[in-house]
Amino acid sequence: MKQNRPTVADLAAYDEIIDVRSPAEFADDHIPGAINCPVLDDAQRAQVGTIYKQVSPFEAKKIGAALVSENIAHHLKERFLDRPKNWKPLIYCWRGGERSGSMTTIFRAIGWPAGQLDGGYKNYRRHVIEQLELLPGQFNFRVVCGPTGSAKTRILQALTALGEQVLDLETLACHKGSVLGVLPDQPQPSQKTFETLLWQALSAFDPSRPVYVEAESRKIGRMHVPEALMERIRNGECLQIDAPIEARVEFLLGDYAYFFDRPALLIERLGHLHSLVSNETLQRWVDFVHAADWPTLVRELLEQHYDPLYRRSQHSHFTGLQQPLVFAQNSLCTAAVDAAAQAIVQSRRAQTA
Repeated sequence: MKQNRPTVADLAAYDEIIDVRSPAEFADDHIPGAINCPVLDDAQRAQVGTIYKQVSPFEAKKIGAALVSENIAHHLKERFLDRPKNWKPLIYCWRGGERSGSMTTIFRAIGWPAGQLDGGYKNYRRHVIEQLELLPGQFNFRVVCGPTGSAKTRILQALTALGEQVLDLETLACHKGSVLGVLPDQPQPSQKTFETLLWQALSAFDPSRPVYVEAESRKIGRMHVPEALMERIRNGECLQIDAPIEARVEFLLGDYAYFFDRPALLIERLGHLHSLVSNETLQRWVDFVHAADWPTLVRELLEQHYDPLYRRSQHSHFTGLQQPLVFAQNSLCTAAVDAAAQAIVQSRRAQTA
């Protein structure tokens, strides 16, 4: 009965989570760790929906039942015949209705103690949204700040290696957070998937320990950072990385080296700055690309675009930048980044001593 169905709180009690929605629905977002075994694929779902609207619900249900039966039989033969009798799967669809109910009924008839998620993906999604409103308030964020090229993401990675709690927003968003932040051959996730990843990361953190995060804008590429999380980060303690422009240029030449083999992509991305810089400046940068004069291009981008943008935006958005902890770096090589991470951890220990 519905009142006895498992909820999102029961996910860990099951051996496997099966999403029976269509591949397109699954790709948009799904419960972490779930496998996709659609009882109707994308074309079949559209076909049944069309029959439902244009012919009748009865005819749609007949066709749908036939297709669902065929697909469940296929999944049984191809994926589940080796499962033992005590295997306990959790099955869900969009609303916990007929699609997941069909597979659950058959699995239970076989003898597996299958569960049907109450409310399906819709309830799961509601849970994620609610948690993203509540969870950020449980944590104290230490925010790694600094102008473009300060190796902030690398420092977060070094902090992770030291066992610290890190929320790496750019990695979750598959984007470096600026006009040139697009990662070739790595498309960004959907907004729903991004929020699922955020919920998953925040749920794993210990509220008694700090969470390190990079200073970001509200948008990372196409991804929007949830408001409650953004507000909490902007009120966090700021850790300012202070490195000379020469070190930042050298770091960026390595960090963005993939653009050097894709000059057309780089020129396309630079074109997005046309409303922020003069046509003359933009043409000069394009000329640097054609000449492969990468150091001059990077330095001018920092001095004429990114650094002024940083000065305008960061100090007005992050309250902790009024009195930040400053970590001076003469170099941003791997050893220097590791040393910066060590110093950041030690600063926290000094505060709590």
